[in-house]
Amino acid sequence: MAHTHAGGTAKEIVDAMARGGWRITEQRRRLAEIFAGCEGYLSPKDVYEAMTVHYPGVSFDTVYRNLRLMSEMGVLEQFYSMDAGLKFKAACNHHHHHHLICTNCEKTLTFDYCPMEQEMRLPGNFKIMNHRFEVYGLCEGCQSESGR
Repeated sequence: MAHTHAGGTAKEIVDAMARGGWRITEQRRRLAEIFAGCEGYLSPKDVYEAMTVHYPGVSFDTVYRNLRLMSEMGVLEQFYSMDAGLKFKAACNHHHHHHLICTNCEKTLTFDYCPMEQEMRLPGNFKIMNHRFEVYGLCEGCQSESGR
């Protein structure tokens, strides 16, 4: 079952940062709001530009460092696009799912079927702690546009 992805609310993101031991500053609260209000992926530059509206003095490094830390603690999901580099979006922590990502418009659909539930013959007696799947392709809208 695929459905359009909605990430966490600003409050859920802030709560998760607080649980991670972060001091919740106005800037971090604003970061949470930026991601909660966005359906798709944002590049560090997108986030930086949205932050400078409210905090003209904020540095790109500070924004980027916060994005990396938010990603490490699991409140953001990151995705690497060949064209645009690293991008981030609010993580959905409500249930286990994987993503279909359109390489053209970056629309993301989630799917609940997990390939890991199949028997996998992995080398080296490997013990899996976590995993994620990202499947890249063209969404229905982009396919019909290119088919014209």
